[in-house]
Amino acid sequence: MSPLILLSFIVIYFALLVGIAIVTSRKSSDNAGFFLANRNAKWYLISFGMIGTALSGVTFISVPGKVGAASGDQFSYFQFILGNAVGFIFIALVLLPLYYKLKLTSIYSFIEKTLGYWSYKTAAGIFLISRTIGSAFRLYLVILVMQKFIFDFYHVPFVFTVLISLILIWLYTFKGGLKTIIITDSLQTFFLVLSVFLSIYFICKSLDYTAFKAINVIADSHYSKIFFFSNFVKSKFYFAKQFVGGIFITIAMVGLDQDLMQKNLSCKNIREAQKNMFSFVAVFVVINLFFLGVGALLYLYAAKNGITVAKTDYLYPTIALNYLGTVPAIIFMLGLTAATFATTDSALTALTTSFCIDFLNYNKKLGRSEKSMVRMRHITHVAFSFLMFLTVIIFNALNNDAVVNAIFKVASYTYGPLLGLYSFSLFIRKRKVYDQLVPICCIVSPAVCFYLSTQSKVLLGGYVFDSELILVNGLITFFLLLAFSKKKVNIDTVVLAELV
Repeated sequence: MSPLILLSFIVIYFALLVGIAIVTSRKSSDNAGFFLANRNAKWYLISFGMIGTALSGVTFISVPGKVGAASGDQFSYFQFILGNAVGFIFIALVLLPLYYKLKLTSIYSFIEKTLGYWSYKTAAGIFLISRTIGSAFRLYLVILVMQKFIFDFYHVPFVFTVLISLILIWLYTFKGGLKTIIITDSLQTFFLVLSVFLSIYFICKSLDYTAFKAINVIADSHYSKIFFFSNFVKSKFYFAKQFVGGIFITIAMVGLDQDLMQKNLSCKNIREAQKNMFSFVAVFVVINLFFLGVGALLYLYAAKNGITVAKTDYLYPTIALNYLGTVPAIIFMLGLTAATFATTDSALTALTTSFCIDFLNYNKKLGRSEKSMVRMRHITHVAFSFLMFLTVIIFNALNNDAVVNAIFKVASYTYGPLLGLYSFSLFIRKRKVYDQLVPICCIVSPAVCFYLSTQSKVLLGGYVFDSELILVNGLITFFLLLAFSKKKVNIDTVVLAELV
């Protein structure tokens, strides 16, 4: 596949996104529009666009690749997705009504109302660190693919590829913010979904399969096993681990994450926000099942054509860009680009919002003019773009998959303390935490979990942790908060009694 064709496509694609940004920010580029789209966004656009945000480029590449991995993943990931669905329903029925009741812009303001100042800053800080690392990691993996198949041909250094990518994302997000993101994410989700279905079509065509034959062949193959109920202790694929982990990872990394919740809070009211979430869940489950189907077809195609790759993540791009022809290659790059930048642009907007509200106190104007606040928001947006750039460069400098994956896993651990903080706020009403000790609790908990994760085979009789580790993380935080708390002299009935 010609790198020139792929590069031309990317240029046209970003020109389209910048054009949308110009139109959507023309009428208003104030903070209300940037942070929450003036609370006037259409629920169906948010619901559809959230698919692109939830499914990053890592999902686009890794989920199909893991289907045939030597570790025996098969369709086990779908157990995790079913847990995700339950988590999304919990968010819609429990957390969203709470956020709307309090009329929040940053969801971490809730912690200030229930636990105190230091708890609030800790929760917001956890999000800023976790989302920066997680989004940079996702961007890094996909830029590696773009570098390998496009920019290496033109001898463009990796650092310039990263810089150009982030400048392009910054161009179409810095002014319009969430108002722009809602439209661009919907467009990018359309491209992502289209690329999945067209990828299936082109692979089936190459294998001479009809749609029904493809379904039967996948079902009869050894790739299609979904449920794993053997060896609870040593198998990371055991159903309960994946399902329970899926529930709590969703609650923590979506329901307690400013990024995806910011979109829900831009709806007119709670009813529309819940319609958005329920419809999103249905599409999310189905599209992930199709990703797994793509993976099975890719391995069947590779076996038939004698294709081998060094890493499972290279399977999809190798076949799409080198074997299926020009149109399938463009379709693949379309989906990959859409998935990656829908996640990154949304993250930059959420990071800017959280920092402005939680650390610069934009919800308390403090005598500042709207113009000065917009100027500071622009500076913050640039700063987070630069921070993400530096993080990607650090990942590349490490050049060690084990180290990079460990860093990403540690970043995911930090959402466990959020789970503990919110659980304590919701369910423990008669005790008051020692607020200044909360940051220490939120550092100790993931550190203990990291130790458990690395030593569990020795300490727990061969037990292997997987997604359920986030629940352990949340429980440790919860009990630490309980230990460092005291009974309230006068129970504050204002905070939660009327909200829950």
